[in-house]
Amino acid sequence: MQAGLRHDTPRNAAPREGQTAHRRCIVTGEVRPRDELLRFVVDAEGRLTPDIAGRLPGRGIWLSPDRDSVKRARARKLFERAARRALQIDEGLDDQIETLLASRCVELIGLARRAGQALAGFEKVRAMLRQGRGAVLLAARDGAEDGCEKLRAVAPDLPVVDCLEADELGRAFGRERTVHAALSHGALAGRLQVEARRLKGFRA
Repeated sequence: MQAGLRHDTPRNAAPREGQTAHRRCIVTGEVRPRDELLRFVVDAEGRLTPDIAGRLPGRGIWLSPDRDSVKRARARKLFERAARRALQIDEGLDDQIETLLASRCVELIGLARRAGQALAGFEKVRAMLRQGRGAVLLAARDGAEDGCEKLRAVAPDLPVVDCLEADELGRAFGRERTVHAALSHGALAGRLQVEARRLKGFRA
């Protein structure tokens, strides 16, 4: 087995300088950077627990971040094989993961807002993009497409996160609904893009 691919290596274990830690998906066998995968741990009662933030202690089980991989792992009992024991697995595990990932994205946007790194509202976002201060554009997946296209035209090379609902974006800004938002440059913008890519696997 290649270095850095052990299931029991904690997610937050530091790789060697200059290296990116990789893990292997138990369904596809594909080796990917660990931030591109989902980590699971088994608690003391034998329950499989999604470790979205990657901070829980215990042996890690790694999976590609999409709904199909979760279903295949359950159907083929690959979680049990990786854990080498019988497990308690929630029936709606894929829906649980989707909810956790969406909450994680909302949390990161909220942190960016409190740090002065996020704005909401069409005009504020457009001004931010015109000034070149935007790092990532946020567009509600249930919002009007024409508004999003107008903002994309201002900064066509900007990455777009479009996997959150308007009410989810709204929670990050203390509103009922938010359709257009943007984050400025910083670590939170980069982290949000990582989490959004994982969420998209559950919101095709």
